[in-house]
Amino acid sequence: MLGLMQDRPLLISNLLEFAERHHGDGQIVSRRVEGDIHRYTWADCARRARQVANAVEAEGLLFSDRVATLAWNGYRHLELYYGVSGSGRVLHTINPRLHPDQIAWIANHAEDQVLCFDLSFLPLVQAVHARCPTVKKWVALCDADRLPADSGIPGLVSYESWIGGQPDTYDWPSFDENSASSMCYTSGTTGNPKAALYSHRSTILHAYAACLPDVMCLSARDSVLPVVPMFHVNAWGIPYSAALVGAKLVFPGPALDGKSVYELIEAEGVTFAAGVPTVWQMLLGHMQAQGLKFGKLNRTVIGGSACPPAMINAFREQYGVDVLHAWGMTEMSPLGTLCTLKNKHLSLPAQEQLALRMKQGRAIFGVDMKIVGDDGQELPWDGKTYGDLLVKGPWIVKEYFKGEGGNPLQAGNWFPTGDVATIDADGFMQITDRSKDVIKSGGEWISSIDIENIAVAHPAVAMAACIGVFHPKWDERPIVVVAKKAGAEVTREELLKFYEGKTAKWQIPDDVVFVEAIPLGATGKILKTRIRELLKDYRLPGL
Repeated sequence: MLGLMQDRPLLISNLLEFAERHHGDGQIVSRRVEGDIHRYTWADCARRARQVANAVEAEGLLFSDRVATLAWNGYRHLELYYGVSGSGRVLHTINPRLHPDQIAWIANHAEDQVLCFDLSFLPLVQAVHARCPTVKKWVALCDADRLPADSGIPGLVSYESWIGGQPDTYDWPSFDENSASSMCYTSGTTGNPKAALYSHRSTILHAYAACLPDVMCLSARDSVLPVVPMFHVNAWGIPYSAALVGAKLVFPGPALDGKSVYELIEAEGVTFAAGVPTVWQMLLGHMQAQGLKFGKLNRTVIGGSACPPAMINAFREQYGVDVLHAWGMTEMSPLGTLCTLKNKHLSLPAQEQLALRMKQGRAIFGVDMKIVGDDGQELPWDGKTYGDLLVKGPWIVKEYFKGEGGNPLQAGNWFPTGDVATIDADGFMQITDRSKDVIKSGGEWISSIDIENIAVAHPAVAMAACIGVFHPKWDERPIVVVAKKAGAEVTREELLKFYEGKTAKWQIPDDVVFVEAIPLGATGKILKTRIRELLKDYRLPGL
């Protein structure tokens, strides 16, 4: 016997209809590429998203055809999120920080039909457009009077011209909620990038979960700043979750320096912000240098890579901001865990609470996880035993677009994350390393993340990366690669001494290598492959 409930598919257009009807005057504020501040409402967004849907229809795109973006966080990008997916097409967000060859490959693999881009990426589009034969329409996200006179791109139109002549009435179609809604290519795998293809159902479920009190705890009372790019796993789903609860949205555009982000947070009364550690490092550096404080910001989600304990402490102790450590992957839409304490932890001493907050957190409803050994058998949740982390759930990929890479799932539909982790008795998971980055010294494993966190806690260190290098006796030994803060000084000997008492003696790095800058990838993660290339001729002292 089936339940007697209405059968309405979970579609992304439902989110926008809800936001328009129940939170129509809610604000959406964007710093534009042009440098000015743009303001409008959820009702305005819904109206213009319907114009986008009509423009896509006018191009003759078929159901599930792809529309790509090369764009910063802003209101026009948001309209594409809803207008494209809501009409039954697939929104394909491309990371503009990738190499032009990669972008051309991705656009061709996705068979993008339309590509919309911010003018700051015009040189990038000029470099790739001739190599993207499936793209029928190139759209610059700007007003008509800002369209370059001679871009060299045939048929280039401005976004406002493209949607401006379209009606703002549109009946959002109803279709199978398992239909594809958006796609994002991951650079975290070997070989060519692979695309995670999200569905309307997975996106809505993920948006619901993100708003839960033990997750991002979003509500209509929040002013939300997603610093994490909309081209990076759909800004962790925030553009959807914000519509679900009617929160105010604040978009930073291309201005991601500490001063610009701080000024936007204060001007718009931001209460919640989300981003990767490298952005918050710039923000904290600016605030500390200027003696600044936050007005309303009370919590931030930090993910993308492990958050150093020193950063958690700075936010909490100096600025009264609760740091929510998070973990996920492109293949997971992306949220998997988020670190909020349980009731029984609230009475723990501050140091014990901090030890928990340093972990990546507990699984969100909808995500199951386990750790396994080399034999594939599940390992205990004791907070000490580490193994390969596997996950499964309704917003986790079962395969990649076009079957790239074959079937990634293991027995029981478990997806291998490529991370090594521990899980404690309360379900708090902690990433100890990427499986490819873990350092094996004399048969024992050393966490590169732990080594990096200690280095970053030194007042002279801006950023650090730990890698393993060859040792004839121990197979591998850790070294730490360090970029110093501007004007700060620390010697090799001083930094190595800083490790004493903070980790086991055998885990202390054998050497320190100072560099001008740590190489970062397209999403702000440290590029250890690049570091290994730069240090391919390195030899440990005395060998």
